[in-house]
Amino acid sequence: MNKQAMWSIAIKDMRAITSNIQIWLPMLIVPLILGVVLPSALLITARFFDLSMVGNTDMIVNVIQDLPEGGLRESLEVLPTLNHQLIYFFMLYGFTPFFMLIPAMASSVISANSFVGEKERKTLESLLFAPISMKTIFIGKILSAFIPAVAITFFTAILYGIVTNIIAYPLFDQMIFPTWEWVILIIWITPLLSLLVILFNIIISAKVKGYQEAYQLGSIIVLPIVALVVSQLTGLLFLSNFVLLFIGFIILILNIVFLQLATKWNDRFRLSEQQI
Repeated sequence: MNKQAMWSIAIKDMRAITSNIQIWLPMLIVPLILGVVLPSALLITARFFDLSMVGNTDMIVNVIQDLPEGGLRESLEVLPTLNHQLIYFFMLYGFTPFFMLIPAMASSVISANSFVGEKERKTLESLLFAPISMKTIFIGKILSAFIPAVAITFFTAILYGIVTNIIAYPLFDQMIFPTWEWVILIIWITPLLSLLVILFNIIISAKVKGYQEAYQLGSIIVLPIVALVVSQLTGLLFLSNFVLLFIGFIILILNIVFLQLATKWNDRFRLSEQQI
């Protein structure tokens, strides 16, 4: 494998991201909303208003009251007010699934542009028949999406932690972020999930003719994460340490499966027939 060519492909694709507003704008807006705007608005509101009077929080209150015996329930029960309980629940548990959406969406947006982007730029044929292996091309394409997606997620998590600790500190008299759930999520789940979405989208991108088609089909993989968001906020499933580790192993297995499927496209002539 030609490492120099691999990094050249990855760097070229990452540079192409900055010149395409369809790609970089969603990657910036969604993390800022989920990681900074929403938590900031919630925390500032909690500092000055009774959250139970601001909106319909009955569902979350019921979820908190129905929690099983254990660490989370005990942590919430010792807090002095409902505001403290709601903030603690939302910031350390409610927003957790959103940080699975960020790498999934960023990876999907970038990797959907993988091969169809080359076709639209009229560079696919020269790439496929360059004197480098298909393995080099595929790894370069994977890195071009993996590095920005993971970097955006890590940076958003840092901003989220800063916002949470600064604004919530007067309420709790201590820094409440991060917890072990968040460490597992960012270090274990984020890279694996990003790779899964990238592999899924590269397979799709290798078959379809245009970016919009690739992006729409690739977005299907985000649906299970949306289900996790709903499950977390309704109390059907809590992303505890064990659950997060288990999800990570499932994603790891899926990565192996998708990698096997992706390697079937290591035939430049077959790929060329599909795209040109």
